[in-house]
Amino acid sequence: MDVVLLVISILLITVVLLQSDKAEDASNILLGASSELFAQRKERGPELFISRLTLVLGILFFVLCLVMSVLK
Repeated sequence: MDVVLLVISILLITVVLLQSDKAEDASNILLGASSELFAQRKERGPELFISRLTLVLGILFFVLCLVMSVLK
């Protein structure tokens, strides 16, 4: 079970690092530099796949941590 958690966490870190530069847009909130920050941008292709994979891996990580804490 620990090995599965380790693999999921490494995959989650990798997928998060592959995502587009959303952090740059978030920093513009504080500076007020971007007027198109809240514009509707649809994710397509690989960007959509990476977002969904991040969501799935995050949920798996959370559930696995909960299960492991209950079993120990």
